[in-house]
Amino acid sequence: MQSHDLRLDEQSLITPALVKRHGKTTHEIDDGMLRQKIAELALVLELARQGFANHQPAAKVVEQLAGKLHVLRHQSGNDIWQKLIPLAQAHPVSEYLLQDPFTKWSFEKPRGYSGDASLLDIYYKHPAANDFIASCTELGREIYAYTSDAASSVAGRERRDILARIVDETAARKEKAEVLAVACGHLRESEKSEALKAGTLGRWVTLDQDPTSVEIVRAANAGTAVQPVIGNVAGLMRRSYELGTFDLVYASGLYDYLPRAVAIRLTQRLMELVKDGGEFLFANFSDEITTDGYMETFMDWPLILRSGADMWDIVNAAVDRNKVEVDVFYGENRNIVYSRVRKKAA
Repeated sequence: MQSHDLRLDEQSLITPALVKRHGKTTHEIDDGMLRQKIAELALVLELARQGFANHQPAAKVVEQLAGKLHVLRHQSGNDIWQKLIPLAQAHPVSEYLLQDPFTKWSFEKPRGYSGDASLLDIYYKHPAANDFIASCTELGREIYAYTSDAASSVAGRERRDILARIVDETAARKEKAEVLAVACGHLRESEKSEALKAGTLGRWVTLDQDPTSVEIVRAANAGTAVQPVIGNVAGLMRRSYELGTFDLVYASGLYDYLPRAVAIRLTQRLMELVKDGGEFLFANFSDEITTDGYMETFMDWPLILRSGADMWDIVNAAVDRNKVEVDVFYGENRNIVYSRVRKKAA
């Protein structure tokens, strides 16, 4: 059997370098094509800089920039695109863009890794992010008005609501249901869960690698069925945690950073934690998003984007299809794709 290196990095944290390695190839780069794409990038960035300097509406400038970066990313191919990313990040237009609290937090990574829970709070428009947003410049808040309502951000808020709904559905079909959230972040879906408020859940175990996130979850959900645990993917693979089994297991943002081999192995492991009749849900930003170029450059937030077919591929490689029922579906604007795997009753 082929073995795969399942390490994320020394801390089991998600870093841009990890995701970039996933897409790395060894193709020889055409120098002429590279020069052409560098020139195209320079024009795109300079037009955006001029737009800001001339006080054009910030939303319009960023929307046009993101659209052009999306096209350039897909026309360049991964090898050339990786060469373009640092050039974009070093361009003077970043002085404007980094005034946006969403872009700034993502690029600077105060908690040391990409996609941390505080970043999600920023695009959730959660009260916990209010002070940080208010501390930014007027231009930054104008840019944020666009970035926080871009389709990918809207999809992220919808994902939170979908998670809460599925937790509530689980509680409705199973008395004292047991739930496991993997890479739970700040567990903001708990604020939307009627089952948690009503006290009908048996337990809601929340696992995250970041001690800060775990403590925020603990404080926000004291006295409820929520049981925070510090843990990571490597520990799950090694069976380091005595978690028991669950009626619902879900991972809402983790798979965006997992190469295929790791995603398959993790799916296999998490399905072991699902009771007969229970289900596993995982989500992934889809390859239909159009903010990918902006995210990878000015936000320094690379993701492994997947299609519905990619989600089916992971499930088909991880489970015996005779023993499960599977539903792969997109959110309303198709920026996030979901896989829902129900284990048939024995």
